[in-house]
Amino acid sequence: MASDSLLSNGIYTSPTMVVPENELNRFVDVANKVADAAGEIIRKYFRHKFEVLDKDDSSPVTIADQSAEETMVSIISEDFPSHAIYGEENGWKCREKSAEYVWVLDPIDGTKSFITGKPLFGTLIALLQNDRPILGVIDQPVLRERWIGVRGKGTTLNGEQVSTRTCDTLSQAYMYTTSPHLFSGDAEEAFTRVRSQVKTSLYGCDCYAYALLASGFVDLVVESGLKPYDFLALVPVIEAAGGVITDWKGNQLHWEASPFSPETSFNIVAAGDKLVHRQTLDSLQWK
Repeated sequence: MASDSLLSNGIYTSPTMVVPENELNRFVDVANKVADAAGEIIRKYFRHKFEVLDKDDSSPVTIADQSAEETMVSIISEDFPSHAIYGEENGWKCREKSAEYVWVLDPIDGTKSFITGKPLFGTLIALLQNDRPILGVIDQPVLRERWIGVRGKGTTLNGEQVSTRTCDTLSQAYMYTTSPHLFSGDAEEAFTRVRSQVKTSLYGCDCYAYALLASGFVDLVVESGLKPYDFLALVPVIEAAGGVITDWKGNQLHWEASPFSPETSFNIVAAGDKLVHRQTLDSLQWK
């Protein structure tokens, strides 16, 4: 497989894309503006009383989720009218059935944490080019921490470069997952095999665990049943920080964004060190 590179003239290239440096910078600027706007809305509702509704899949949604996504969509549509947008709450927004650039939004990843007053949720913003994530944002609006990953250019936390840490043995790994109760059947057995081998298992961070991994505080995140809007923003953040994120078979994460694309569930493994990633896949034994 051909590798990504940043040429001396500032053009970022890969087998499927060519993005000028100034255009990438503009994408980052707008992503920051979108995260700022979402954060203002989310902070207004955090630890205040509001109605919690159940969606068709029984997951909760609040006025904060809905209002934040509406504002995020409005900003992107104004700055990039030719881009498509796919939001967790309202799905596809574009006159066309496909687009070179698609923004994938999750206004509050970790709504259960949000409604219970725990500041370990996050706003996720991904930009796909030809279905491949090239920009990802994990924003924690209460703690005012923002991770930005740009493929081929690194990952930052509030403007400072961050990277994953070395951990070449699964037995020394600190692992996060949102909840052990989210695994079932064969997936539960697979996760249990990994949990029995790591040094420490920790729970309850949603997307914030991946941010900690990108900053080198955590070695491994293993999860089951994530939707595209749950993980696409994580890919550039983890990879640009030096980590690895794939499905449980080791395949690159890929989702074709369109108004007809099903919100397929994915099993995710992210590691700061490729050796721990390999050992985790061997332990999962996912076929």
